[in-house]
Amino acid sequence: MSEAQAAARRATNSQAMDKLARVGLVCRSVLYALIGVLAVQIAFGSDGEQADKSGAISTVASLPFGSVLLWIMVVGFAALTVWQASEAAFGAHKLKDRIEPISRVAVYAFVCTALLTMLLSHKSGSDDQKTQDLTGTLLELPAGQVIVGAIGLGVIALGIYWVRSGLKKKFREELRPMPPRAGAVMDRLGTAGYLARGVIAGLAGVFVIQAAVTFDEDKAGGIDATLRAFADTPAGPWLLVVVACGLLLFAGYCLGEARWRRT
Repeated sequence: MSEAQAAARRATNSQAMDKLARVGLVCRSVLYALIGVLAVQIAFGSDGEQADKSGAISTVASLPFGSVLLWIMVVGFAALTVWQASEAAFGAHKLKDRIEPISRVAVYAFVCTALLTMLLSHKSGSDDQKTQDLTGTLLELPAGQVIVGAIGLGVIALGIYWVRSGLKKKFREELRPMPPRAGAVMDRLGTAGYLARGVIAGLAGVFVIQAAVTFDEDKAGGIDATLRAFADTPAGPWLLVVVACGLLLFAGYCLGEARWRRT
């Protein structure tokens, strides 16, 4: 490892970065909790904010001292981005072990961008619209349908991975040893949360594949469109409530993760 790489590794392993990353995990918990609450409101007929990261950010912005809270979230998610970039660069020895931290870097960077957009322009675009715009751009490329279809399959695979992580409690590998009672609570929260995330990702991937097959970017959608689709099933809004509760439980897991996560 070069001297520059060693210095970068020391910086990301510093106590200050550890504390900032844990602040970011708390902010992540807040986002998932708000998405869960917004999804419950949609299930019961509310037409308010969209149940996605942009809707959650808009909700935070509307609170007293919302701008201060958003800046704290920018710092937290920026720290998470740097931390996961370091994990991808230095922590993983095999290519397959780098995939998850790289995907997290993309997600955290996206959230940082959305937060800064809200702070600087006081606007927060729809995640659904962003997904459709990106899908439309990709469909226009040579072999665009194949590319979009492959992305859809990748999202479904991610959903299956999250379901497996929940059922087998693979998330425990990322946590430090903890007291038995705390471990039991984290097991329940993590299992429910990862199952909910997996189901959402799986359905979102199906929508992306539909967009590829029909050459129609409007078939794709973000978290909000996917969650609303649960309310259109024969189970009605109650299925959406169950999934939303799963997101709320995952928010609780993220809060515990801020305490027990290995960094």
